[in-house]
Formats: sequence, structure tokens, C-alpha cells
Amino acid sequence: MKKSKLFLTLGLTLLLSLVLVACGGGSDSKSDDKKGSNSGKASGEQVLNLTESALIPSADSTKADDQVGLNVVNQTNEGLYALNKDGIPAIAGAAEEPKISDDKTVYTIKLREDAKWSNGDPVTANDYVYSWRRAVDPNTAATYSYLFDAIKNGGDIVAGKKKPEELGIKAVDDYTLEVTLSKPTAYINSLFAFPTFFPLNEKFVTEKGEKYAQNSDNMLFNGPFQLKDWTGTNKKWTYVKNDKYWDKDKVKLKQINVQVVQDSGTGLNLYNTDKVDRTVLSADYAAQNKNNKDYVTVNDSSTFYIKFNQKRAGKDTVFANKNIRKAIALAIDKQSYTDTVLKNGSKPANNLVPEGFTFDPGNKEDYTKESGAHLEYDVKEAQKAWKAGLKELGVNEITVEFTSDDTENARKSSEFIQDQLQKNLDGLTVKLKNVPFKVRLQNDQNQDYDFSMSGWGPDYQDPSTFLDLFVTDGAQNRMSYSNKDYDKILNDASVTYAADEQKRWDEMVKAEKILLTDDVAVQPLYQRSTAYLQKDYIKNLQKNPFGPDYTYKETYLTK
Repeated sequence: MKKSKLFLTLGLTLLLSLVLVACGGGSDSKSDDKKGSNSGKASGEQVLNLTESALIPSADSTKADDQVGLNVVNQTNEGLYALNKDGIPAIAGAAEEPKISDDKTVYTIKLREDAKWSNGDPVTANDYVYSWRRAVDPNTAATYSYLFDAIKNGGDIVAGKKKPEELGIKAVDDYTLEVTLSKPTAYINSLFAFPTFFPLNEKFVTEKGEKYAQNSDNMLFNGPFQLKDWTGTNKKWTYVKNDKYWDKDKVKLKQINVQVVQDSGTGLNLYNTDKVDRTVLSADYAAQNKNNKDYVTVNDSSTFYIKFNQKRAGKDTVFANKNIRKAIALAIDKQSYTDTVLKNGSKPANNLVPEGFTFDPGNKEDYTKESGAHLEYDVKEAQKAWKAGLKELGVNEITVEFTSDDTENARKSSEFIQDQLQKNLDGLTVKLKNVPFKVRLQNDQNQDYDFSMSGWGPDYQDPSTFLDLFVTDGAQNRMSYSNKDYDKILNDASVTYAADEQKRWDEMVKAEKILLTDDVAVQPLYQRSTAYLQKDYIKNLQKNPFGPDYTYKETYLTK
């Protein structure tokens, strides 16, 4: 999700989601020959039963901006590139690698002529042109429109300064696409694999109008599976093999049944009665099942953090005060949180950019090591900042509202944070607001919260997928944070040093210190791992290093 991303579901998902926002070389704690490997041949009925952690907010590839929706889009559609089993973007809708101009800004891409939509229509270059123009059109209000800054005129179109028709993409002919970048972009293939860049059948979308993607009957698909039995609000849906898919011979699963399960006890019961083949384990159940032969943990590059909203309903909140933000950031024992609440291998995070995700192009050093640790637990410093903040505000006590999801584990996380803050900061009252995921998304978009638990999974493999979240007026900022120096550093990295890989990297390393240590704009809490029970007959379950969590295209069963 960056979202990335990917805006992560919290609570059960926050801790232990079934379909993790794809990030950073996620790995299985058990050997691959037992969990998710490709050993053996497909046998038995190829029907996989899975759980999801929330309803589908949107299945429109242009508008989907959360973990669940992006995963749906990823199973049912594909773009110019798709991530392979090694997490590398490989040609999919493209027929061959692009021809690239000498200045690395013009890509001429031949499309495969055997790709079809599920209604039999060919997938053409115009489908990409229409989709991308729709994504940058301000009237569409696509959350991930900012990713098109990489495409010529993309940023100006999103800002309303130019027309969508001026985007740097054109159909040379039915199967030749020409894409002009705004500047050399090292991670462009990652964007080509991201759902917002997927094609759309203009005739179909136009005919459906407001009904498009509101349910599975009003959708078209060009990927491995078709979405079925989704009404737009129900808690169950199905993926069925798409016989019109160009690479259908590699698709072994006949059907995937998905149901929303927010309570880990319910998920465990379903697993133990063989009604689902994989289930997320909450902290308590993870501890109880560590010796189960089906137990597995998966590490990823999703970072979870606290957002401090500095302006709500047009008025400054207490979080407009840096010392108040700093006090709360330093007053939470992250190690205790991961040990006693999460209990699933997740580790404390002192950086926004996750560990093991991206590396210096020169010396290959991890970004987190070059950036250094930020906002580590320190009660004395927290209390010092708290007293200073209260004095600056002219008050003796503060009451604030903490927002998170309404699932079992979200409540436990909220209660832990509430206890830590009220225990360590005299005069602070924290009221908890636990709401359904879709409501929390809406509250975030409307900036209708005080401070909240949030998470991000990378959209592409680069520090900017995290750092760009908090540029002034950014689509994912949603908390009124602004720092001109921070903006300049990221702009220089993106524009001035676009062709200088090392200098660009060095600038991005500087940015995190400003965001975290200097401004305390957000407080990183942990880098996620997730515990599951998983049937050993599931093979080739592909976890992606960024973007949507999993790809089921080549998954199969050996029952």
C-alpha cells in the first residue's frame, strides 16, 4: 500500500493481517519447502479458502488506496509490469522491455497482443491512456494521483494547472504506448506494476458510469482471476480463474473464497474446522500456537506509527505544539509494546523507513543505519517536553482522543498506548475511539481526529515512498504538517539530483532526521511481522516486497 500506499488496515490487520501490505522482502520464519514453496505438483480440488480483515472499500483500480482493495485489484487485473517471485517488476501487459531514450525520459512500450479483458475485448494502448488520465484528473480525486508526478505534466494536472490530455502518455497505435517521464525515475518499473497504473476499458467504464466497480457485476478484469459474488458491502467474495487471461496456463487455482474475519478466535475456529486454509493469529493465539506444525510468521516492511494531527476543523490542536508531540512520542515503551501486545515477531521501529527495505546505491548500507535511530523511549525527556508544552499552551492538563480500528487487537493496542501515556505524563487524559476501518479511513481523509494509529506499506522500493507522505499538502499528509526544508530536500532528491543516484540518496537520508527528530511529525512504533496458521498444502504463495501484499497467480494446492 505506499499506498503506498498503501494505507494499512489496523487492529487485527494492524498486527496480523492475512494479506500484508507488500513490502521489504518479507520472509517466512519457517523453511520455504514447508510453507508456500513450489514443491510438489498441484493435486486435489484447487479451491483456496482465505480470510480478510476488512470489507473492500473500493475495487476501482484508480481509487483503491487501502490494503484490502489493492489486493483485490492485484488478483484480478495487471499492468505493464507485475512483480515476480523475487519481488522484481517483470513484463506482464508489456510484450517486451521498453525502448528508452538516451536521456532516460521517453519509454516506448510494445503491448502483448494476446491480452484481453474478461468480456473478450483486447487490452490496447488506449486503455492505459484512459486509465492514467482518469487517475490524474482532479475530479477523480484518486489518492495515488501523486505517483504520476513521475510522468510528464502529472503534478501540474493533479494541481489543476493543466488538462489530463497533457499527461505524458500517448497511444502510438493499438499496441504501442509512449510514456514520457518528467525526469529520470529509478523506480519507474515499480510504478508500472502498481495498481493505479493498471489499464481500464474506457467504453465499459463510461457505460457503467457511477455503477462502475460498485460491485463485481459492474467490473471488467484483465488479470489471472475475476471477482465474483461481491455486492459492494458484503463480507464474502470469490475469485475465479479468468479463462480470458493471456497467461491462464500458469493459473492453477480454480477458485479462492474469501470471508472477512475480524476476530482472531473466530479465524482460529474456522482454521481448526478446515473451513479456511490460512488464518491470522492475534498476540495471545500466536503465543499459544508457536509449537503448532502449521505456525508461521512473516516479516515485512510495513511501518506503523502515530500521526499527530495539528489542525482539526480549521483550528489548531494541541499537537500543533512540538513539545506535546515530543512528549507523547518519547513516553511509549515500544519494546514492551511489541513484546507484550503484539507477540508476533514485530520489532520496535525508530525510523519511518523500514529496516531491510532499501540500501545505499554505493556502499549498500541499510537506510536505517545511515539515518540513525530517532525518538527512542525516554520517560525523563518525555516529561521534560510535556511540562514545557503545557507551559507554552498555558494549561495544566490536556484531554485528547486516540483513534484506531475496532478489532480485538486494535483495542488492546489502544489500551496499551493509553496506559503508557497517562502513566508517564501527568495531566494527560486519553480517550479511545475505536471505529471500523472504513470509518477510520474517512476520518483520516477528512482530518477529523486528534492523533491516531496509522501504517504504511511501500508502493515502490525507494525511501521516497515513505518520506513523500509528509510533504506539505501531500495527498497522504492529512495532519497539516509542513516544513519548507523538508520539502526542499525531497524536491532536490526528486528533481535536482534525479540523474545522480548517490546524491539523491544522500538527500533522502537527511530528510528523516527533520521529520522525526527535529519536528516529531510522526512517531514510528514498530515494523510488522505477522503470525499465521497455514496449511502445508499451500504452495507458491507469492509475497510481494512492495505494493499489494500477495499474488495468487501461481499458487496451487497439493491436497
